[in-house]
Amino acid sequence: MLSHPTFDQLSDLGLHGMAKALREMQTNREAGTLSHEEWLGVLLDHEVTLRRQKRFEARAKSARLRHPAVIEDVDFRAPRGLDRALFQKLATCRWIHDHQNVIITGPTGIGKSWLACALGHRACRENLSVLYQRMPRLFETLALAHGDGRYARLMRGFARVRLLILDDWGPEPLNAEQRRDLLEIVEDRYNAGSLLITSQIPTDRWHELIGDPTLGDAILDRILHNAYRIDLTGDSMRKPRRQPALSDGE
Repeated sequence: MLSHPTFDQLSDLGLHGMAKALREMQTNREAGTLSHEEWLGVLLDHEVTLRRQKRFEARAKSARLRHPAVIEDVDFRAPRGLDRALFQKLATCRWIHDHQNVIITGPTGIGKSWLACALGHRACRENLSVLYQRMPRLFETLALAHGDGRYARLMRGFARVRLLILDDWGPEPLNAEQRRDLLEIVEDRYNAGSLLITSQIPTDRWHELIGDPTLGDAILDRILHNAYRIDLTGDSMRKPRRQPALSDGE
């Protein structure tokens, strides 16, 4: 068995995955049949896996996703019009690398936020920076930031992430300050980052939400022209399922 200083040296170098793998291999009888190159390969695989997991955990913590949703748990059987092929294409995250957007619309309770968080989770897995924001709370935060000097710092933070999720837009129209804030956000991200927006309001009514024709054109042109759209329909998935009636005598 290797001396303890060897493990200490690996830890000092930040090679915690290799140190852990080395301890495990010392008690594995089959490890004695491996060549030096195979030993090194196993140690490196453990180190890479551990570092990827740590990066993911850091990304997921920073993203502050609302739901612990994952792509593998998406229910394509639910009658809500979710296109399996399109969603699986989005799960590759290619659209984020291409600085494209995703729009998810549909009635309340249909799973818009959950799907958005599942895509956000996958982006974190792909080592892409993500930030989740509910739009009503975002505008409240920005309104306060205008007065306390945090506005520029917040906007820089929004601009830096690869994927910005803006959840639950509407149904209240934007005021003048909110319109300007939204324009700044989409302008900073145009051809530089991706947006994922969910809303109960169909996109053909988003001009009404913005409330200003000129700013509406500027904002929506930057959001919609290169966006994938998911339009969900159906009943709320939050409704409790009807229990079967008890037969006589039960």
